[in-house]
Amino acid sequence: MDANNVVLLRGTVSSEPVVRALPSGDTVTQVEVTTQVAGRATSVPVAVHGRNVAVGEGDDVVVTGYVSRRFFRAGGVTQSRTEVIATDVVRATRRRTVERAIETVLDAVGTAGSR
Repeated sequence: MDANNVVLLRGTVSSEPVVRALPSGDTVTQVEVTTQVAGRATSVPVAVHGRNVAVGEGDDVVVTGYVSRRFFRAGGVTQSRTEVIATDVVRATRRRTVERAIETVLDAVGTAGSR
């Protein structure tokens, strides 16, 4: 994990995850996570590459990863999407797993501060 681009996100899965097959044969699972920021609901797109995600609509989750902006063509027009590329997506009720994910983020950020 790059300490200069770290995401730690907690929210609720707002729709069922969607798994797509890429032309390369890899898969990407897209998950929408809704968080509360200053009393307003904010939807955050999360992408998980190459593995399944054991969460569903309504689950409270913790996500770690990094922010990425990708560009693609749709309908003859170049578009972009900013999303979180997840390294971990775990149910918030799985306390030990959540703690390990958070420790990984803190270690990455701590490493950057010691340079």
